[in-house]
Amino acid sequence: MNYKFLFVICIFLWSASCAPKTGQDASSGDKVRLITLDPGHFHAALVQKTSYPQVANEVYVYAPEGEDVAEHLKKIAAYNARSESPTLWDEKVYTGADYQEKMLREKKGNVVVLAGNNGKKTDYIYKAVSAGLHVLADKPMTIGAAGFEQLKKCFDVAAKNNVLLYDVMTERFEITTMLQRAFSKLPAIYGEQLPGTPDDPAVTKESVHHFFKTVSGNPLIRPAWFFDTEQQGEGIVDVTTHLVDLVQWACFPEQIIRYETDIELLDANRWTTAISPAQFGEATGRDSYPDYLLKDVRNDTLHVYANGDITYKIKGIHAKVSVIWNYAYPEGGGDTHYSVMKGSKAHLVIEQGKEQNYRPVLSIRMTPGMDAQAYEKDMLGAFTTLAEQYPGISLHKVKDGHWQVIVPKHFHNGHEAHFGQVMENFLSFLKEGALPAWETPNMLAKYYVTTCALELAKRKATSIPADESTRK
Repeated sequence: MNYKFLFVICIFLWSASCAPKTGQDASSGDKVRLITLDPGHFHAALVQKTSYPQVANEVYVYAPEGEDVAEHLKKIAAYNARSESPTLWDEKVYTGADYQEKMLREKKGNVVVLAGNNGKKTDYIYKAVSAGLHVLADKPMTIGAAGFEQLKKCFDVAAKNNVLLYDVMTERFEITTMLQRAFSKLPAIYGEQLPGTPDDPAVTKESVHHFFKTVSGNPLIRPAWFFDTEQQGEGIVDVTTHLVDLVQWACFPEQIIRYETDIELLDANRWTTAISPAQFGEATGRDSYPDYLLKDVRNDTLHVYANGDITYKIKGIHAKVSVIWNYAYPEGGGDTHYSVMKGSKAHLVIEQGKEQNYRPVLSIRMTPGMDAQAYEKDMLGAFTTLAEQYPGISLHKVKDGHWQVIVPKHFHNGHEAHFGQVMENFLSFLKEGALPAWETPNMLAKYYVTTCALELAKRKATSIPADESTRK
């Protein structure tokens, strides 16, 4: 008997019973009703870190019995039991072997939340939308070329059944990213978008992540399958999903991207991160590698294809995205983001390294050869538009032609809060009955880039050293 699982269930039921029974009425027939299917990633819980008036308290969880669902329920129980703004979730859990079939048969809710094993995700999506259920899926929706073909069918079936299929793009809500996009739309500040070249892309986005980290104040326990690229996906199709999305979202806001005509893949690379047995044990709580990971073990060290980069053209603009996975971040650090957008008048740069105390900082850097005084006058005049939209932001002049954007603390609400913002956005789409016209084709374009890049990187993999964990 799995006593750990039973213990977590008891804790959850206790916390739910102790929470004050006020607020939203789960019995209302017009409520959005959530179904959580096979939650194996902590993002499934973060969607429920806050409550929503239009969402019923009762959430139906269907999953195989084991540590994944136990960890998920433990996080939900903590949200219910916290002293400040406790949630009121009432999790109805089914862990039979036929969990997926039972979910489809019962249809206890109308929105399926997916965040877990990415190798299963596209099939989960297809069956859910085929059953007439809306789907909010964590990225990536698919991790390979075959999955991309199935994903196209998923969107066709969703449209036929009049249900919404949407992925969780939290990075659109990070304040420096929002401001970078906004500045790029002000010609007096940015000028015109430069096209760039393959060696000098006009848009660059890099992301550094870590296998061992904390979530909601506690060390994150990763499932062992997270380290298996056949189940989690390689880094080039996982985290890069966010980066490719931001390129589209920032450079072509609310414009339709057609992958058949608007995307040209130029180059892609992949390389591994080495994980020692001790590190694997710390991150997963396991004392040995499961059999399915032995294919990636050499000299007792696990080698995970977690890193990659993609160079491509999108509507004539050269872009490059890169993802790096290290084991753990340095003291005081965390996951980081680096981004450059190059306009004819200025470059917009986001940095998040040690010099920035690991907090994202946006700067405006005038391109060489311009009249600094004239540009500063025009730039400051245009800045007032954004200052009205984002009260409290200001500019600090570092030197001639270089300004740092000062953002008040209340705008930095943190990565975990962005999941609630994505959910609020999705709920508004449900109310409207449709996604914006550009969202679906742009999701397809995004996954076309990542899955095709993986195929290209695999073809040329022999030219890449086996371990370049610190490569940029």
